[in-house]
Amino acid sequence: MTFQDVQPVPTQRIDLRSDTVTVPTPEMRLAMAEAVVGDDVYGEDPTVNTLQSEVARLLGKEAALFMPSGSMTNQAAIAMHTSRGQEVICAEGSHIYEWELGMMAAFSGVVPRFVPAPLGVPDPQQVRRAVRRSIHQSPTGLISLENTHNKMGGTVIPLDVVAAIRTVADEEGLPLHLDGARMANAAAALGVSLAEVAAPFDSVSLCLSKGLGAPVGSVLAGAKADLVRAHRYRKMLGGGMRQAGILAAAGLMALRDGPARLAADHARTRKLAEALVDAGYAVNLAAVQTNIIYATIPDAQSKVERWAEQGLLASALDIDSVRFVLHYQITDEMLERAVRVLTA
Repeated sequence: MTFQDVQPVPTQRIDLRSDTVTVPTPEMRLAMAEAVVGDDVYGEDPTVNTLQSEVARLLGKEAALFMPSGSMTNQAAIAMHTSRGQEVICAEGSHIYEWELGMMAAFSGVVPRFVPAPLGVPDPQQVRRAVRRSIHQSPTGLISLENTHNKMGGTVIPLDVVAAIRTVADEEGLPLHLDGARMANAAAALGVSLAEVAAPFDSVSLCLSKGLGAPVGSVLAGAKADLVRAHRYRKMLGGGMRQAGILAAAGLMALRDGPARLAADHARTRKLAEALVDAGYAVNLAAVQTNIIYATIPDAQSKVERWAEQGLLASALDIDSVRFVLHYQITDEMLERAVRVLTA
């Protein structure tokens, strides 16, 4: 039995709330049970060390550091790149601001400087204009991008746009961070390697527990000297996990097997989006680029509750907004059932 062959559990429920809802496959559970472990706080867990080395190699970076969550990897990166009182340039709707509970201010003492980002793609010139140089303003300490952009619907930043923003960062003497929670989805959509997506960035956060299918964990990759500082911030944030190889073993499987499934996830997402449009729901198909759909649906909460009674789970994010996220444990048959429920 392989990672790809395992059927969803439970089969009677179709869970489209997030790609974080996937459960470990039997093969993944076996790898976790058999993982060789040590004390990772001492750097002695061989499975964690293997995962970190493999992520660093795949992303083309010097080193990597395993952490419990993407919020932790992002916040450790912000802390290692900035000084208190600085600003972080980021796209409107960025996860580091919207869903990380103000931690850039609480932990690092920095604040966001937003730039417009239609479909999640910032204009490099807007990024340049957002850089603060005056003694009368908070200086810019970091530029952070998100690829794919969650709140905009899993949209992808083109590589030429990232290259242009890298040029801005170089000319302004600023580090560039990637919140790459779903960067594997971005790579699949662009038809390039993870290393090509990661190349322009000084640090990269890659989540293993979203589309890739691990139960827990994210990895921060970058320069060795930077990650020495990040290691300290991980400790401050409570991220020392001791015999974490049990989790890293699942992460290794997700990293090795998960990317091959993403194109199929994207194709099913497109089919669902088009079915929603055909049923009269408002979906911006231009934003349906990977595995996320945002649909404008009146009385969203009551509809979500009604669908749940029929075994389909989705997320009502506002009075008229519903999010659907596909993942590898949604089969073609489940997709057909979902369409029937949603369009009835």
